[in-house]
Amino acid sequence: MTEVTGGTLDVGLGPIEYVEIGPATGEGEGQAPLVFLHEGLGSVELWRSFPTDVVAATGRRALVFSRHGYGASAVVREPRGVDYMHREGIDVLPAVLDALGYDDPVLVGHSDGASIALIAAGSGAVEPAGLVLLAPHVIVEDRSIEGIERAKQVYETTDMGTRMGRYHADADATFWGWNDIWLDPAFRAWDIRDVLAGVRCPTLCVQGVDDEYGTMRQLDEIADRVRGPVTRIELEDCGHAPHLDRPEATREAVTRFVADL
Repeated sequence: MTEVTGGTLDVGLGPIEYVEIGPATGEGEGQAPLVFLHEGLGSVELWRSFPTDVVAATGRRALVFSRHGYGASAVVREPRGVDYMHREGIDVLPAVLDALGYDDPVLVGHSDGASIALIAAGSGAVEPAGLVLLAPHVIVEDRSIEGIERAKQVYETTDMGTRMGRYHADADATFWGWNDIWLDPAFRAWDIRDVLAGVRCPTLCVQGVDDEYGTMRQLDEIADRVRGPVTRIELEDCGHAPHLDRPEATREAVTRFVADL
């Protein structure tokens, strides 16, 4: 059995929504908690059941929150800078963890969230017990830009905005805030490989073979540069969201990984 409680926390640009998931009473004490960091168009709700399933499998408590501009958190309409993920990893994430009492967590990040986790750990802003990186980005690839250009076309020609509106306070602000910066020519130079040598904790990398936003080069760069042990999993029949496309395999990988921390 798990217990789920929610709330809001005022940090930085305004309030953020968060959910805490606890295992059955007496379980998880003394173990590193899990902190889930969503993708570029994600939110608390868009993780679906994955955090709760991982809590049930691992017996660890977890925190899931929507960054500013996502979900029910404060809307952000100002254009993002190329350094927006650095700001999240170095400034916002440590403030959230400190305010809610999550020390030495396992950071579980998807896409942008995985990059934020790497920045936080590699810069020393957070000292995690481990990193779980689902479809991480450390450089901008041609495939990344092609996928984001396709997403722009879909948003402009379908009801994607209406569907996103079920999960975000302002779907247009959320989509264009993400899409515009990734398609800004200045963003082609975004590169976080310089922080990877600062990552000394164990790292689990999970990526789908059919990922529409990145290639296995992302995992190659991480494995070659971080200083802690790396476990690498490549999933067949899986796109950019391993926890949704291959939930059982991804959950089992995360469960095995955290059991050794």
